[in-house]
Amino acid sequence: MAAQPRLLGLRWFFWLRNTALRIGVLTGIYLSCIFIAWLWIANHIPQLYPFADIRNLSGGALTILVMAIPVLRFRRQPVKIFVSGVTAWTLLTLAYMAMEMRFSLLESRLGALHVFMLGAVSYGFAAVFQWVFLLCVETRHRHVAQTTRAAVSTARHRAH
Repeated sequence: MAAQPRLLGLRWFFWLRNTALRIGVLTGIYLSCIFIAWLWIANHIPQLYPFADIRNLSGGALTILVMAIPVLRFRRQPVKIFVSGVTAWTLLTLAYMAMEMRFSLLESRLGALHVFMLGAVSYGFAAVFQWVFLLCVETRHRHVAQTTRAAVSTARHRAH
């Protein structure tokens, strides 16, 4: 039996085996890039000031679209929705804190704790909603299966 080669520092990447963390980190990177680009466009391209409403609407829509990645990826696993979402939102919050140092008025709009709580509560709501939905689907499935089984056993009893 051949020994597997061991690379130094390979253990550091074992967390990548966890899909919820991997998707969360990637989503967090995407959200951070969107936020930084949105903020940079808003503050460094004065020609787009007349289109601020469209810019903010498109930035918000893109953020919501990217936020849906963990929800859609783990639609049958509510715990993983929450873990992945909070991981993503933590990275976004760190980017927000970094941008607060560059843009001093950003903190007066919304603090970093508020940003984190907004995302954590949003993903928590999505996970709980999905969990309750899955409970209802499972209950309905069991009810239909039980009703079908009862009808089949009644038909067999009458046939004899």
